[in-house]
Amino acid sequence: MSSAHSVGVTGSGAAGPRAAAELTDTPAPRTPRGRRRKVREKYSWRESLAGYLFISPWLIGFLTFTVISMTWSLVLSFTDYNLATGSQTPAGLDNYRLVVEDPKVITSLLNTFVFVVLSVPLELVLAMVLALLLNTVRRGSGLFRTLLYLPKMTPAVATAAVFLLLLNGNEGAINAVLELFGIPGPQWLSDPSWVKPSIVVMGLWGVGGSMVLLLAALRNVPRELHEAAAVDGASSSRRFFSITVPMISPTVFFVVVVNTIAALQVFDQAYLLFYRDGNSNAPDAALFYGVYLFQQAFQQFNFGLAAAMAWLLFVIILGITAVQMLVGNRTVHYEGGR
Repeated sequence: MSSAHSVGVTGSGAAGPRAAAELTDTPAPRTPRGRRRKVREKYSWRESLAGYLFISPWLIGFLTFTVISMTWSLVLSFTDYNLATGSQTPAGLDNYRLVVEDPKVITSLLNTFVFVVLSVPLELVLAMVLALLLNTVRRGSGLFRTLLYLPKMTPAVATAAVFLLLLNGNEGAINAVLELFGIPGPQWLSDPSWVKPSIVVMGLWGVGGSMVLLLAALRNVPRELHEAAAVDGASSSRRFFSITVPMISPTVFFVVVVNTIAALQVFDQAYLLFYRDGNSNAPDAALFYGVYLFQQAFQQFNFGLAAAMAWLLFVIILGITAVQMLVGNRTVHYEGGR
């Protein structure tokens, strides 16, 4: 009996304050686990607040210059906006109807699509070749990488000034080099057949950005895979297409998507080469969608029509990117197995 009594006393003592609280109907004191949870929630809230404060400059810029601007342009696309008076007249779908019916819109779109088809594959191939060469360099690789990337940092105006001299059909350096091999150089900036290739050549000047991305991907390909394939007798070309390309395919896919979006918005090269002085005699082959949009907005002040053109381009880019994502999900190799 005494033993049972002692066990009961001992058990209640082991239960501690919680059992006593239950017997006296008083609330139990907060357990250490509860205090830890409260501390975690407090610090989690502080960390979230600190994070939002750090990214607040970007959030303010994104809301101001992207969200609000896009919303305002969407409103403008349904109005006839007068910049001088600031008045807006509802226009319904008239601006979109004008976009569809304007033959110059079709011409500029076709020129832009041809530029995309020419520039994106050429930049990818050139960037891949340069990245492969740099990947084999052991001494001075940093110097060569910097030299090849520097043109990407060159201002567009300076680049255009250089290429105006290089692409001169009569005294340009490119035609001078071609003459050394007995090849007659074309009139790059006046012959409609060579206008878009000249702009593509100027765009390839900034291939260093894609090259750096592909070089970083090549550096992450496990060397053991190449060594094992070489032991099995695989040639260098077979190793490249069976090991290197699948391993860097996410980076290749990213480069293709980003360069496609940039090419669809091409403006600087064409404008600086052909429209820098308000030239109205530029060949139609140089009329790209971004250039024509700029002319409608800031030369003819058709802001409603320009806004409608901008949203049409947005839809086109969105559609092409969606198709690329669908293709990429089936062809790109991800290490996680997706």
